[in-house]
Amino acid sequence: MMDFILEAWVSTSIERAKAGWMLGASKRWKPGEKLKLLFAGYNGTRNMGSDVRVEEMLRQIRHILGANRVEFSVMSQNFDFSRGYFEGTKQVHLPDIFPPFLANEVPQHDGVVACEGSMFKSKFANALTTMMIGSLGIAAAQNKLSVGYGAEAGHMDPLVAKMCGRYCKNSFVITRNEESRGVLRELGVPTELGTDTAWTFEPSPPEYGLSVLRKVGWDGRTPVLVVCPINPFEWPVKASVAKYAVRSLTGAYKDSHYRTVYFHNSGPAAEQAYQKYWTAIANAVDAFRKKKNVFVILVATERLDARPANRISEKLGGVPVLTADEYNMYELVSVLRACHMMASSRYHGIVTSMPALVPSAGITMDERIRNLMRERGHQDLLMTVDDPELEGKLLAALEKLRCEGEAIATGIAQTVVKNLKVMARMGVYFEEEVQRRYPEFETRRGEWSWEDYLPPMSKGLRELVAAYN
Repeated sequence: MMDFILEAWVSTSIERAKAGWMLGASKRWKPGEKLKLLFAGYNGTRNMGSDVRVEEMLRQIRHILGANRVEFSVMSQNFDFSRGYFEGTKQVHLPDIFPPFLANEVPQHDGVVACEGSMFKSKFANALTTMMIGSLGIAAAQNKLSVGYGAEAGHMDPLVAKMCGRYCKNSFVITRNEESRGVLRELGVPTELGTDTAWTFEPSPPEYGLSVLRKVGWDGRTPVLVVCPINPFEWPVKASVAKYAVRSLTGAYKDSHYRTVYFHNSGPAAEQAYQKYWTAIANAVDAFRKKKNVFVILVATERLDARPANRISEKLGGVPVLTADEYNMYELVSVLRACHMMASSRYHGIVTSMPALVPSAGITMDERIRNLMRERGHQDLLMTVDDPELEGKLLAALEKLRCEGEAIATGIAQTVVKNLKVMARMGVYFEEEVQRRYPEFETRRGEWSWEDYLPPMSKGLRELVAAYN
C-alpha cells in the first residue's frame, strides 16, 4: 500500500509540474547562465558502487561541458557518509519520504541526470525506481534535460512499468546493456547503448591497498583471494507504515528494518536461502585454501554487506573483514586492486577491480554480473546465488582463477578498453542531448578524439588503452 501511495504521489507531482510549465511557471535556462544539473541517485549510504559511478559521471560531464559553465548538485541520504566525495559539487539531502523533495528540488535545476545503476527494476525497491522516474519525469514535464546515464532496466511491477512508460517517454536513457534497451524500448522510452561509468575511477595509490593488506595479516607473498558477499534474499525493500508502527511500539521487525518506514524482505524462506548462500561460499573458500596457499579477506562494499561478510568470516575462523563503514571508496578500491583473485556478488566489486586485471568470478542475483561475464566471455566463471550446486561450482571457478589467471586477465583488459570507448560515446550522446534541449548552450568546437570525451585517465588506464586498443 505504501509503495502505491508513493507512486501516486510522485505521479501527481509530475502532472503538476507539467501543468505549471504549460502555464509558464517554470524558469528556463538562458544563455550566459551556468547550466544547473541535479544528479539523482542512491548516494550517502556507503554503497561503494553507487558512489564510484556518480563520481565518474560528474567528472566526465564536467569535463565535456566545461567546469566554469556548469553547476552540479548531487543527492545524498546522509552527508556524513558522502563527506569528501564529489569534489566541486553541492550535496542536497534526499529524505526517505521523497516526493515533496522532488517537487521542490527538481524545478530549481535546468535538468536531471539519473545516476542509479539499477534504475528501472523492482528487484531492490519500487520506491527507488519511483524516485528515479519522478526525478526524470518532473524534469521532462518542464521540457528540461532529462537523462538516465548508465542505466539498467529489468522486471518492473505493472504500476511502476506503466509510470516509466508514461513519464519517461520524453527522457533519454543511456543503458549499460542491450537487454536493458529492450525492456525500455517496449515501454516507448528513447534509449542508446552505453555502459557503466566506474571504468575511469582512480582510487588511492596501490601502496595504500598493499599497506592495508599487510595491516590485516598478509605476508606480502601469498596470493590474496578477496570475497565480496551480499544478502541477496533481503530484497526487495518495501515501505510499510504498519510495520513501522509495530516496530515503534513493540520492537518487532528489528532484524528486517532498513530505515524509517522501509523494511527488507524477511521470513523463514529468505533466511534459509541466505544461509545456504553464505555457507556454500564459506565451504568453497575453505576447501580452496586447504588445497592452495591463499590469504583470504572479505570486503563489504556496502554497509549492509558487513553482515554476510562477518558470518562467512566466522565460519572460516575469523579471516579479516574490511567494510565500507571503515574505508571510503578510494581506499576500498585500492584494496580490491591489490588482490590477486576475486569472487564477488557485487557488480562494482568486479568492475572496479578490472582495470588492475584482477581475475574474478561472479555470483549473481540479477542481470548485472551475468551481462558483464557474458561480455567478457567468462560465462564459466558465473554462478547464481540460489544455485543448489553453488559450493562445487565456486570451488571450480576459484581453481580456474588460479590456473588460468593470465588468460582471464587478457579478456578483462580487452573488456575494460572496449567499455572506455563506449563510455566516451555516452559523453557524445550526452553532449548532443544538451544541444537538443538547449541549442544556445555552446559546446566544444573542433574535432575531438574519443579519449577527449572521458575524464582525465590515470597512467594505468592509458597504458591499457595503448596495449589493447
